[in-house]
Amino acid sequence: MLAGRSFAVFTARDHDSALWTSPIAGEPGFLVAGGTALTVHATPTTGDPPHNPPVPQHVGLLAIDFGIRRRIRVNGELTGSSADTLTVHADQAFGNCPSYIQQRHLTTTPSSTHTTVPGHAHPHTATDAGALEDEHIELIRSADTFFLGTAHPTRGADASHKGGRPGFVRVEGREIWWPDYAGNNLFNSLGNITVDPATALLFIDFTTGGTLQLSGDAQVEWLDPSADEGGTGRRVRFTPRRIRTGTVALHGDLVSFSPHNPAVRTSQAT
Repeated sequence: MLAGRSFAVFTARDHDSALWTSPIAGEPGFLVAGGTALTVHATPTTGDPPHNPPVPQHVGLLAIDFGIRRRIRVNGELTGSSADTLTVHADQAFGNCPSYIQQRHLTTTPSSTHTTVPGHAHPHTATDAGALEDEHIELIRSADTFFLGTAHPTRGADASHKGGRPGFVRVEGREIWWPDYAGNNLFNSLGNITVDPATALLFIDFTTGGTLQLSGDAQVEWLDPSADEGGTGRRVRFTPRRIRTGTVALHGDLVSFSPHNPAVRTSQAT
């Protein structure tokens, strides 16, 4: 599974201890697993906050195949980092169900702005004010997929996939929230957020390759399940503190939405 992937998501802290989730793309074979070691022959490029991340630290990696709706999470300790390679000692490696993965035909594309390894993200704007601009809001509200990074002070970091019908992620003022749909009942992300609110979001425009990375704080909210479109009575509310935009050399044609996506309610109690 890992050997055949051309795209992965990486959650790590930068040199200021802020948590980020970054896209990494490459030719199939850039993820090499052997025993408990995972070697990633690609890194977030210069300008991406986890570029040259501090070692050692807890990190999370998600490899996903949109075509067959399959995903694998690898969580562990970052033991090595160079200009073009990351080395992770895996503590956890597990697959997840195909629910909420939109089926896409994913291809890598040439990147004219890229200056190092093909397929790396190349952020070009940054703000530490946490203020969402109109183009950020448009991307978030139209998204059917995003990636979530969380961490626990002693038990590790995690990169997760979230999906739904366009509109399932809401923006209210300076805050973002989404319903927690029923899943595998492991509660990796929600458990981490409960202990450590530091959270990272990654949105990708699969038509243009544009990326939006958000680092901030989140909290789990509880409500009447009947008032929640996911039927779980849980939602996550996120406040961005730092924002980065950029590009990744990927293109993803939508084939079909997941049959498990709940309908998006146009009005919900907040």
